[in-house]
Amino acid sequence: MASVETAAEHERILREIESTDTNCIGPTLRSVYDGQEHGLFMDKLEGRIRNHDREIEKMCNHHFQGFVDSITELLKVRGEAQKLKSQVTDTNRRVQDDGKELLTAMDELRQCRLQQRNIATTIDKLAHCLPMLEMYSKLQEQMRAKRYYPALRTLEQLELSCLPQAGQYRFCGIMAENIPLLRTQIRDVSMSDLKDFLESIRKHSEKIGETAMKQAQVQRSLDSALSHQQSAGSGRRVRKEVGQSTELTGQGGSPQSEQDSGILDVEDEEEDEVPGAHELVDFSPVYRCLHIYTVLGARDTFESYYRKQRRKQARLVLQPHSNMHETLDGYRRYFNQIVGFFVVEDHVLHTTQGLVNRAYVEELWELALSKTTAALRTHSSYCTDPDLLLDLKNLIVLFADTLQGYGFPVNQLFDMLLEIRDQYGEILLKKWNGTFRQILDQDNYSPISVVSEEEYRCILGQFPFHDPELDKMAFPKKVPFSGFVPKVYMQLKEFIYACLKFSEDLHLSSSEIDDMIRKSTNLLLTRTLSNCLQYAIKKKNVSLAELVQIIINTTHLEQSCHFLEGFISNITNVPSDAINATKLYGTSTFKDARHAAEEEIYTSLNQKIDQFLQLADYDWMATQPKGQPSDYLSDLITFLCSTFSVFTNLPGKVAQTACMSACKHLSTSMLQLLLEADVRQVSMGALHQFNVDVKECERFARAGPVPGFQGDTLLLAFIDLRQLLDLFTQWDWSTYLADYGRPTCKYLRVNPHTALALLEKMKDTSRKNNVFAQFRKNERDKQKLIDTVIKQLRNLISAQQS
Repeated sequence: MASVETAAEHERILREIESTDTNCIGPTLRSVYDGQEHGLFMDKLEGRIRNHDREIEKMCNHHFQGFVDSITELLKVRGEAQKLKSQVTDTNRRVQDDGKELLTAMDELRQCRLQQRNIATTIDKLAHCLPMLEMYSKLQEQMRAKRYYPALRTLEQLELSCLPQAGQYRFCGIMAENIPLLRTQIRDVSMSDLKDFLESIRKHSEKIGETAMKQAQVQRSLDSALSHQQSAGSGRRVRKEVGQSTELTGQGGSPQSEQDSGILDVEDEEEDEVPGAHELVDFSPVYRCLHIYTVLGARDTFESYYRKQRRKQARLVLQPHSNMHETLDGYRRYFNQIVGFFVVEDHVLHTTQGLVNRAYVEELWELALSKTTAALRTHSSYCTDPDLLLDLKNLIVLFADTLQGYGFPVNQLFDMLLEIRDQYGEILLKKWNGTFRQILDQDNYSPISVVSEEEYRCILGQFPFHDPELDKMAFPKKVPFSGFVPKVYMQLKEFIYACLKFSEDLHLSSSEIDDMIRKSTNLLLTRTLSNCLQYAIKKKNVSLAELVQIIINTTHLEQSCHFLEGFISNITNVPSDAINATKLYGTSTFKDARHAAEEEIYTSLNQKIDQFLQLADYDWMATQPKGQPSDYLSDLITFLCSTFSVFTNLPGKVAQTACMSACKHLSTSMLQLLLEADVRQVSMGALHQFNVDVKECERFARAGPVPGFQGDTLLLAFIDLRQLLDLFTQWDWSTYLADYGRPTCKYLRVNPHTALALLEKMKDTSRKNNVFAQFRKNERDKQKLIDTVIKQLRNLISAQQS
C-alpha cells in the first residue's frame, strides 16, 4: 500500500517538473531529497528520460525525409540568391551613381531651409526686441532733453513690458542693470531742479509779492469806482484764480512745462497790464519733481523735504531788517516778500494734491501772523513821523487785503492797526503840540484888524464867527479875537482829517470811526491844546494884555465847539446827538484855560501890587502926616486904572473879579505892611498918613474902575482896614470893647489880635519918644489908658480862646 502511494507521489513530482518553469522547481526537488525514497525516485526519473528520448527519436525518424528535401531546396535557393545579390548590387551602384546629384541638391535645399528658419527666428526675435530698443533710444533722447518725468514713465514701461517680452539677452541684462541707476539719476536731477526753483523763488518773492499787491490795489480801485457809481452796490473782493496749470492726479500726468525752473521775465510788460503773480513763476520743476517722486514711490520724502525747505524760507522771509523802520520802502520790501511766499504756497496748494495741505499753509500763516505783528509793533514804535505811519497803515491794509484775497484770515492785522492807531494818535498829538506852541508863540495877542470885505470873509471862512453889530461897521474894523483863534480852529480840523485818514479802510463802522475821532480830538483838546494854552499863560513875562486876549480868544473857541461837533458828524455821517456818540470836551478845555488865565491875571495883578508896595517908604515915627497920598500908592492907582481900562472886552464877571481880587490883595498887603515884624513902632502921625493912603484906595474903589459893581461893593475890600484905622484914629475903644461880638458892632471886622499887635507898637512908641512924658499928667493918663486897653484886649482874646 505504501509503495503505491510513493509511486503516485513520484509521478506527481515528475509531472510538476515537466510542467513547471525551471526557476521554480527548487522546492519540488527539495521535497524529493527530504524523503526516504531518493533512489527509487532517481530510477523513476531515469525511466521517464528514456521514454522521452524514444519519443524524440520517433519524431526525428518521421520528419527526416522532409529535412533532406528542405536542404536540397535551400541549396538551390542559394544559387538564385547569389544572382539576385549581384543584380541588387549592380542596381544599387547604378542608383547611387544616379542619386549623387540629387543628394547634392537635397543638401543644398536642406541648408536653404535651415537658413530660412534661422532668418525667420531672427526676425521674430528682432520684432520682440525692436520696441524695447526703440523705447531705450527714446529714453536716452528724453534724458538728453532733460524731460525726466516722461523718461521715468518710459523707463517704467521698458522695465515692466518691453524687457520681459524681449527675452534673456546680454544687452537686456545690461539695460536691466542700468534701470536703477537711471532712476537715481532722474531723482537727483529733478531734486537739483527743485533746489534751483526754491532758491529762485526765494530771491524773487519780493517781485511776486509786489505784483500781487499791485493786483490788489487795482482791484480795490475798481471796487471803489464801482461803489461810487452804484449807490446800492458794494465792492466785491475777487480772489485771484490760479493759472491753467495741469492738476496733479493720483496716477500722475505729464506736467504742462518741461522747461528749466525760474522766474519769467515780465520787464517788457505794459505798465497798465499787471500780470498775475502766479504767472511770474514757472512751477514745472515742482510738478515734475512731485510726479517723479510719486512714480518712484518716494512722495512722502519729497513732501517732507519741500515743506521743510519752505519752512526755513518762511523764517528767513519773516525776519525783518534792523533798519526797516527808517523808510516806507523797507516795510514794502518786507511785505512783498511775505506776500510772494504765500502766493506761491497758495498756488501750490490749489494745483497739487497733497504736496501742501490747508493745515500746513494755515500753520505757516499763523507763524507769519505772529512774527509779522511782533515785528510791526517793534519797528512802528520807532516811528515819529505821522505821515510815514499813515503810509505804513495804508501799506498794511493793502498787505492784508492782498492776502485776504487769497483766503488768509487777517483779523489780527486789523487788530494790530488799531494798536498802531493809538500810537499814530500820540504822534499826532506831539506834532500838533509843536504846531499849537508855534501858533501861540507867533501870535501878537491883539484883535485882528480887517481892512477889506475879502479879508473879512476869509476870516469868517476859517472860523465860525458871526457878530451882526460888527458886520454893520465900516472898514477898517477889528474882530475881537487875535490870529491864533482861526489858526487853532483850522488845526483842529486838520487833526480831525488826519485821524479820519487813518481810520479809513480799517473795516470799521461809521459809529466806531466817529467814536475814535472824537476820543482823539478830546485828547488833543484836553491834553495837548490845554497844555499849550497853560504854557502860553504861565510863561515868563506874559503881559496882562496878552492874558486878557487869551481869555477873549478861549471864549470864542469855546463857542465854536458845537461847530466842531457838527464838522465831525458831517464827515462820519453819525449825528452828534446819537445815543452812543462821545461828546467833545472842548468847552471844559477852554473854560479851564480861561480860568487859568483869569487866575494868572489875578496873580499878576497881585504881583504888580506887591512890587509897588515894595516901594512904600513910611516914616513910622512921623509926628504929623504929609496930608497927601504916598507916591507909590499914587503910581499904583494909576497903574490899576490903566490896567482895568484894558478889561473892557473881558466878560463882566472876570473884570469885576480881577478888580475885587486886586483891591482885596491891596488891602491885605497894606495891613500886613502895617503889622509886619520889622515895623516895631508906629506913631499916631504915621497912622494918620497911612489913613490918608487908605482913603485914596477907597476913592479909587468908589470911582468904579470896572463897571458892574452894585453900590459900594468894591469898598468892602478895604472894610477891615477902614474899621481898624477908625478905631485907632478915633480912639473909640470903649465902643469896641462894649460891642465886641455883637452883629451890630461898629468895629465888627477888627480882630482883637490885630488891634492888640498895633496897640503894642504904639505903646512902645509912647515910651521911647516920651521919656519925660510920665511927668506930664495927660501923657500919664494916656499911657494908663493904653495899658488898660491892652489888658482888656488880652482878656478878650483869652476868653475867646477858652
